[in-house]
Amino acid sequence: MAEIIQKDGTWSFDGDAVRIVPGSDKGVSLLRRTLGEVAVPLVALAGVAYEPGRKTGRLRLKLRDGADPLLQVTGGKLDDASDPYTLTVETKAAAIAEYFVDEVRNALLLDSVPTGPVDSYLLPGPSLPMTVGAGDGTASFDGRTVRLEWTWHTDEVKTGSGPATIALEDLHAVEWLPARGLVDGHLRFVSSPNAPRVPAGRDPHAVELNGFKKDPLMALLAAAVVARMPHPHAPELAAAPEPKALGPAPGAAADDPDALLRRLRELGELHTAGVLTDEEFSLAKQAVLKRL
Repeated sequence: MAEIIQKDGTWSFDGDAVRIVPGSDKGVSLLRRTLGEVAVPLVALAGVAYEPGRKTGRLRLKLRDGADPLLQVTGGKLDDASDPYTLTVETKAAAIAEYFVDEVRNALLLDSVPTGPVDSYLLPGPSLPMTVGAGDGTASFDGRTVRLEWTWHTDEVKTGSGPATIALEDLHAVEWLPARGLVDGHLRFVSSPNAPRVPAGRDPHAVELNGFKKDPLMALLAAAVVARMPHPHAPELAAAPEPKALGPAPGAAADDPDALLRRLRELGELHTAGVLTDEEFSLAKQAVLKRL
């Protein structure tokens, strides 16, 4: 097993997964400490690299496109301090970092892990329920519903309509954008591709982010929601099914076993995520199995 222990955290690799444990040093970002331990399966990796520096280096994991809901929703906009797949390495530990890179790369080659995109999330995303207060509001998500509540300094356009409640099945997209300089960021829940876009400070479905300490935690909440939405690369995009329509997806013909097997996998993911109850999952699974 390869392992590297730094103030920033501990990374270990056992041949099957890279296990990331954030450090306890006060300099470790709030996002990393809140996310906690992460296990990245080998199949989710596209590569690994060590970048040496004058005082410290960087050990980086590159994940396959679509493997992680956090990376999916942040789109490369997380800084190094908040990125859980970047480890600050002291110069004296450079040789250990290089050995770690060699071990992971050899495993990727031996297992012939492809580097291309995936059509389902290979990491589960942050655990639920989750509540985060930042910017001009507090966002909560329990696996089924997003709820936005406002602070005393929120624009009256938003406070006038009261707290916002958005069902998971009504979501088209989730947008997270960090604050940059004097430009505010936001966490926005989009219900339609044609929904009018207004500034986050006046949008009742958005939290305006001002660049303060807890802002990155909104990225975690965004990832928790995205992890339970249809995957952007999935061969068949479908919203979370209603209990009365949990069987084979529309268009899944009885003579197409691949489509039906994909449907079984989707139902299993929804059940694991808590979107489907045990009873709903059992009924839906039986309906699909009858078509095989």
